[in-house]
Amino acid sequence: MRETIWTLSIIFFILLVVSIVFKIITKLQPDKDFTTIQLRVKTWWGMFTIFCFATLFNTTVSLIAIMILCFFALREYFSMMKTRKSDRRIFLWSYLMIPLQFYWIYIGWYGMFIVFIPVYVFLFLPLPRIIGKGTVGFLRSVSFTQWGLILMVFGLSHLAYFPVATPEFGANLVLYLIILTQVNDVTQYLISLYLGKRKVAPTANPYITWEGFIGALIATTVISYCIYPLLTPLDLTFGIASGILISVSGYFGSLTISVLKRDLLIGNKEALERLKDRYLNRIDSLTYTAPVFFHVIRYFFDFM
Repeated sequence: MRETIWTLSIIFFILLVVSIVFKIITKLQPDKDFTTIQLRVKTWWGMFTIFCFATLFNTTVSLIAIMILCFFALREYFSMMKTRKSDRRIFLWSYLMIPLQFYWIYIGWYGMFIVFIPVYVFLFLPLPRIIGKGTVGFLRSVSFTQWGLILMVFGLSHLAYFPVATPEFGANLVLYLIILTQVNDVTQYLISLYLGKRKVAPTANPYITWEGFIGALIATTVISYCIYPLLTPLDLTFGIASGILISVSGYFGSLTISVLKRDLLIGNKEALERLKDRYLNRIDSLTYTAPVFFHVIRYFFDFM
């Protein structure tokens, strides 16, 4: 418990310093767009609060919090699609899948947790859309819905399974994952903003550059090397490999969500601007890093 309190105290101090620094920078450089970083900092504070409750009191608190996060992320994702009345039924059923997915986590049923959305929901969710609703727009609405469930529910729900899979190390592994994911995102953004020249996908996200990707990869790997002995039972090899793994998967997550948003909101610049301060911009990378990190660690280590 003493080590946990020390860790939380250090994180609180770092968050406080980062918040003050970016407050000063935004005033000194008003011409720069720091919206993404400000949102990340707010997300850090929220996740830090949840983590405090999860480690010091009850892990059920974090499970419920992540379930609520999945609900709002999925709702925001659905709001980007031009829908018909026929889509409302499938959306309703999608929301009902969220508490079920988290119930499998709560009771520790890994087998059902891992196949529920990718297999059973994938196969049977189209039925409400088919029955009495015709075939117009069927493929678009069903594929769109299933993409949302995989990313916003299945991917993010892995955050809640860490403490169940390994009560001893789970909370610290989640903290380790979130720290590296957010450091990777912010470093990538800052390097792209100040030094980036070669854009990866300018039509999807003008802030993602190859310089940002490489710089974030190096920075995340270095931070991982520094903090893995404090927060994880990993060895040196996986301490370094985890930084690389989280950086690369976080990059793909951020890029994928950016492409989805631009594709769904083509011609709707107002909605695209409005989404800048919403959930998808804060958890895009986690939709990839959470499941990838979880399954790699589970495969190679017995404590999971």
